[in-house]
Amino acid sequence: MRVIDHVPAAIRSLAPYQPGKPIEELARERGLREVDIVKLASNENPLGMSPKARATLDATAAEGARYPDGNGFVLKEAIARKFGVAPERLVLGNGSNDVLELAARIVLQPGTEAVYSQYAFAVYPLVTQALGARPVEVPAKDYGHDLEAMLAAITSRTRVVFLANPNNPTGTFVPGEALESFLSRVPEDVLVVLDEAYGEYLDPAERYESLAWVDRFPNLLVCRTFSKIYGLASLRVGYGVARPELVDVINRIRQPFNVNAFALAAAAAALEDEAFVARSAELNRQGLLQLYEGFARLGLRWVPSRGNFVMVHVGDAGAVNEALLDRGVIVRPIAGYGLPEWLRVTVGLPEENARFLEALADILCT
Repeated sequence: MRVIDHVPAAIRSLAPYQPGKPIEELARERGLREVDIVKLASNENPLGMSPKARATLDATAAEGARYPDGNGFVLKEAIARKFGVAPERLVLGNGSNDVLELAARIVLQPGTEAVYSQYAFAVYPLVTQALGARPVEVPAKDYGHDLEAMLAAITSRTRVVFLANPNNPTGTFVPGEALESFLSRVPEDVLVVLDEAYGEYLDPAERYESLAWVDRFPNLLVCRTFSKIYGLASLRVGYGVARPELVDVINRIRQPFNVNAFALAAAAAALEDEAFVARSAELNRQGLLQLYEGFARLGLRWVPSRGNFVMVHVGDAGAVNEALLDRGVIVRPIAGYGLPEWLRVTVGLPEENARFLEALADILCT
């Protein structure tokens, strides 16, 4: 027997999560200059991080030898002020992925099930299978969540439902009233994890008060991140909002210093930079229109998005992706999501979007 033979079969059978290709890696592989490469693969904010967050990082550097505040007091207070949420309802994570995994760990074990939508975030089935639970994938409706079918998929073995809104990688969106109705019909002993990583990109008219729902639905956990519109992807910080009893059990398995001091300080500062958030949202709105118009000129299909990315149908997406890489443009092939003919493209700066569209036109028209 070997050590590897004792690893559960559910873990050995997992396919590792594939992140977007780094600029440095593509430069090494294809002999390109890093400055000539455009990366539109990982749903990062093309404006970078908030200036207020950057200034805070400089001030925090002097304390780099000390452990961070394991309770995240300053960031929790900032979130509480911003959104009117009591600190005891907050759990902090090393990115929202960390919060998603912690939530799964408190309810999933062999013999239980997790329900999620087809084409939803890859972390949901990964964490479910890693815990020995059974993943239940519900067929999508128009590339988005079919809430009625998800309700029907819930059984006595279901312990958690994962729901991303807006959804990654398809960009689809469930209106607030439909989501609220769904929550009212989920059994109270089933945890609902509402993943709102891209919620700040929604048009104000489409937003809903999910944090207020925590009062009404004790089985609800809302997850948010600072990796997207706030531009702190490399610092890895996110948070969850739930009833205190859920937060308490999550904190029992959370690593003591799971969020570093730089992330805690930068996230608290970024929350106050409303001008940066507004500028990022407007840039994204204009960028989506630029990409839509480019796709229309090329006669391509796309799925309208509420995030900072868009999914476009290009046929042989693997070959198109390779050709784009040759031209120094990194996007995200999503065959791993069961969408081998589609690419997911992050909204970049206007000149980056134009560079991608020009390269795509060159590839498809030759």
